Amino acid sequence: MTSVDSGACERASVKTVTFRSILFGDAGTPEEIDTVTPPDCFSDLNLDQIAAALTAGRDEYNLKPFFFYPLTDLYTVNYRYDVQKDLENETIRGHIQAFAQKMQAMRGGLAQSAKMHYKLQRQRWFLDAVDHYCSAVLALRDDLASAGPSSRGLRDFRDYLTGYTDTAGFVALVADTQRLKDQLASIRYSLRIAGKRIYVSKYGGESNYSAEVLQVFEKFKQAEANEYRFNLRVPLEMNHVEAGILDLVALLFPEVFDFLEKYSLDHAGFLDPVIAKFDREIQFYVACLEYVSRFKAAGLPFCYPDVSSKSKQVKCDEAFDLALANRLLGEGAAVVTNDFYLRDPERILVVSGPNSGGKTTFARTFGQLHYLASIGCPVPARKAALFLCDRLFTHFEREEDLQNLSGKLEDELRRIRQILERATPMSILIMNESFLSTTLDDASYLSRQVMERIIVKDMICVSVTFLDELASLGETTVSMVSTVAPHDPASRTFKIIRRPADGLAYAAAIAEKHGLTYEGISRRLQQTTSESTVS
Repeated sequence: MTSVDSGACERASVKTVTFRSILFGDAGTPEEIDTVTPPDCFSDLNLDQIAAALTAGRDEYNLKPFFFYPLTDLYTVNYRYDVQKDLENETIRGHIQAFAQKMQAMRGGLAQSAKMHYKLQRQRWFLDAVDHYCSAVLALRDDLASAGPSSRGLRDFRDYLTGYTDTAGFVALVADTQRLKDQLASIRYSLRIAGKRIYVSKYGGESNYSAEVLQVFEKFKQAEANEYRFNLRVPLEMNHVEAGILDLVALLFPEVFDFLEKYSLDHAGFLDPVIAKFDREIQFYVACLEYVSRFKAAGLPFCYPDVSSKSKQVKCDEAFDLALANRLLGEGAAVVTNDFYLRDPERILVVSGPNSGGKTTFARTFGQLHYLASIGCPVPARKAALFLCDRLFTHFEREEDLQNLSGKLEDELRRIRQILERATPMSILIMNESFLSTTLDDASYLSRQVMERIIVKDMICVSVTFLDELASLGETTVSMVSTVAPHDPASRTFKIIRRPADGLAYAAAIAEKHGLTYEGISRRLQQTTSESTVS
């Protein structure tokens, strides 16, 4: 029943180009990708919020695993950046979106086909799904050929489509699909209803009585009638009468419906796995671009960073916390950006200063930038040079778990020991207010011990702390301080700058934690006085 023209056979001799993945390049998509879980640093850096916002509305693609899988080879990072830059071209992105819509229609057709009770109706839905697929593949092949993408990823996929669409299997699929559609569209039959019986026969040129009835009643028309429209939900599933009629029609045209049966069996596995994977993975890029566009529209900068797996000299201009910015934009509030850099032999940024001054936000920003770079996403900064680490660790203060028999300090020590045992010179560590639960002397001793191990490992580190002396441990450490308004020390600027620490941060933090600041004591005295007066 399959008919293929000689030209198609000649084209089918073209060898299909190998293509592995639009996200992972020649390495191919890891087999374990759909079983990966978020890295330990995810919630500390608010990356879970970013991933949720990026993937919102794209549940059918299951994109989150791609955000849980940081890359460790520079080639693949740059491979992704090149694809992303191609997709910034509205024409190319439009072609991808048109392809995605047709593939969505295909999946919808397949899903609907699986729900159908009647076989012939199920087979027709399958035919329509295949038709959407053929249209999507052929259109994208031609669109990419005319658009001329510059990235290796899209060029390789374009070449793959060219080879795939010239294979005998796909040529036959397109030919069979079109032939079956034409044959089904050419079927004409007549219904004669006599009482409770319906007679089905081939169309024999009978008159169309609908047109004659309308013509008869036309002379009674007096004026233009108001138009009333109703949205009536028509069930997709045929009722038993419609199914009975269709069965009789199939008996009248056995060759066509035999072809439909054979078509459904022969092409059951029509979906090419490489194209199906591309359809899913390309949405990672589209999701990133659409998410970033919201911030760019608000005047916030994004860039493709210079990423290195060798140089630990990092530098960012006008960087900001992406998760925080997403919330602030929703509230109509301003977003503060910060600059930072590390030059050899500098490795550690020690961030101190008053509470609520943006220190933790700065640490999260540093971590977010490096993590987003490691998955090939644009980063929230005007310009950036970043280090491609093998692991990104975080050591943030945790609420004490009453179910845990060990104390808070013991838990902190266990966590930092595990991190230091697993870390390498290629790792990055973000520490936030570690050992705040103990005395000043103990916190100073423990922090020095940890810092010395970090220095020996030659790791990049950001440490938010109230221990100012940690910034002067050696040439590898740099002091950064959160600033206040010059004429109002109580007003935070949320700017973090390179300068020596002022030595007051730890005492202020402890006082605030225990309600012993001037404001806290005054408030408690006023409350006590009020209560005494009432008594």
